[in-house]
Amino acid sequence: MAASLDLSVVVPVFNEADNIDGLYGQIKPVLESLGKTSEIIFINDGSTDGSGPRLDALCADPCVKVIHFRRNFGQSAAMMAGFDHAKGEVVISLDADLQNDPADIPLILEKLDQGYTVVSGWRKDRKDRTLTRKVPSFVANRLISALSGVPLHDYGCTLKGYRRQFIENLGIYGEMHRFLPVYAKWQGAKIAEIPVSHRPRVAGKSKYGLERTFKVLLDLLLIKFYDGYAQKPMYAFGFVGFSSFLVSLACFCAMIYFKFWGGKSFIQTPLPLLAVQFFLIGIICFLLGITTDLVMRTYFESQNRRPYMVSHTRNMEGP
Repeated sequence: MAASLDLSVVVPVFNEADNIDGLYGQIKPVLESLGKTSEIIFINDGSTDGSGPRLDALCADPCVKVIHFRRNFGQSAAMMAGFDHAKGEVVISLDADLQNDPADIPLILEKLDQGYTVVSGWRKDRKDRTLTRKVPSFVANRLISALSGVPLHDYGCTLKGYRRQFIENLGIYGEMHRFLPVYAKWQGAKIAEIPVSHRPRVAGKSKYGLERTFKVLLDLLLIKFYDGYAQKPMYAFGFVGFSSFLVSLACFCAMIYFKFWGGKSFIQTPLPLLAVQFFLIGIICFLLGITTDLVMRTYFESQNRRPYMVSHTRNMEGP
């Protein structure tokens, strides 16, 4: 979709009924003060607390667009839907829980105007519980920075700004929305990080927990695989398979040595069993490599499919 506005603000919403009116009331004056053509896109990610009707009520303002999902698909899918429907040359994302401050949007735009492709917020003075939120987040951020080679302090901050050229045809799944700066860096984009305000939650319940940190780390390993082997998975599985064949050959040679020069029969050592096992592992890895290669080819040929289903929309073209 070609850009027809200056700015789009994308807000994923899941059970934030008590925060929606306040959030809109803070975003609207910020956008008006910028003097840019803009829109606010709320994505109702299968909320069950009355968030849907409250979002629809905001559609009296023509710059408010609402996308309702059929069920909960997760924050990454919600953000992708917002990106897919955004008409802005620049897209800003932020949480609906009022912990991100919309007053920081001009700071993000100012940094983007300096030539950056992605600007990520850093909740330097974070207003969350230390043990259950700050510590796991600190560990996860350090691991992500080390493994990805993109040194950011706060990958989990939803308040980010993107140039349209980056988000077009983007595919994100699982918890991968937080890795968008990594994707951008791997594509040669310029990344910046700036301190932003963070406020304590005053209404609703947090959707984050320790189990989400674990999922994030698994997704990090997955994108590392994608970066190195997504278009050539046979290299990864082939390396393991070839190594297994070498171990199998070594076991076979040792087995022959012990048989004729070590005075031990085949049944007196585990070497025959190990040789067969590693040989089979090698075959399995090669077959997995071929299968994965076929799957990835199919994926790249059909990646127009999106990881969400829209129930209906308000104030925008489409169903």
